[in-house]
Amino acid sequence: MEPIIETKGLTHIYSAGTPFQRAALSDVDFSAYPGEYLGVIGHTGSGKSTLIQHLNGLLKPTSGQVLFQGTDIWSDPKTTRRTRFQVGLVFQYPEYQLFEETVYKDISFGPKNMGLDEGEVDRRVRQAAYFAGLRDDQLEKSPFELSGGQKRRVAIAGVIAMEPKVLILDEPTAGLDPAGAEEILSNIREYHQARGATVILVSHSMEEMARTADRLVVVNDGTIPFRGTPREVFQHGDRLEEMGLGVPQMTRVFHRLRALGAAVDPSVYTVRQAAEAILKAKGVR
Repeated sequence: MEPIIETKGLTHIYSAGTPFQRAALSDVDFSAYPGEYLGVIGHTGSGKSTLIQHLNGLLKPTSGQVLFQGTDIWSDPKTTRRTRFQVGLVFQYPEYQLFEETVYKDISFGPKNMGLDEGEVDRRVRQAAYFAGLRDDQLEKSPFELSGGQKRRVAIAGVIAMEPKVLILDEPTAGLDPAGAEEILSNIREYHQARGATVILVSHSMEEMARTADRLVVVNDGTIPFRGTPREVFQHGDRLEEMGLGVPQMTRVFHRLRALGAAVDPSVYTVRQAAEAILKAKGVR
């Protein structure tokens, strides 16, 4: 299967040619596939936010390429503009970017900019509101009357309404309480399953990634040292912790058991896997 979006030799240097020059990304090869739920993890300052801002053309590479469906997104201005509708990016704390009089108008902003007719805009607004967990009676309210979690849903709906083939979310649960965070993640999973879009989720929460991602990409100091399934990536628990990343609590427990001499699989990362591993170690089938 060919990637829906990828980077080849992507390098980005901030303040190039000045005393403040800093390489945020160095020769990065990254790929995401159609219908994939991909997790991107990395500590603060690792380069993960710089990476995702290249994927829909918000940042231009210092060198290297960004390809969407095999085409360099910077090949011409029309391709760049089209990619920005096809690759939707929800920033961290997106609720601070709301500006319209009503929730409906805020969600419809993107579809209207795409030149769609009123009927299609209305369909997309209402469907996006549903996927984001918003009620119909909230659409005519001012977004500033809503709670912080509801505002975030409005911002997410505004990107979903453009029906992007790739949906990227940068720390979508940051600052939310556990219940609010789980509701947002549940909405994103439902959207992913219903639409079959590629979802790229950026997070520092290993438990979150363990529960949701098909595959993980680890960003560290502007490079990608590890990529693979959660099981494959969490096998490198010691290295991840050296990079300032945690591992799921279950993985930490099983690494400790392994260090104490127990014959258990150190790549366990969920409670269910832990139960199965313990039964296997005891010889219970």
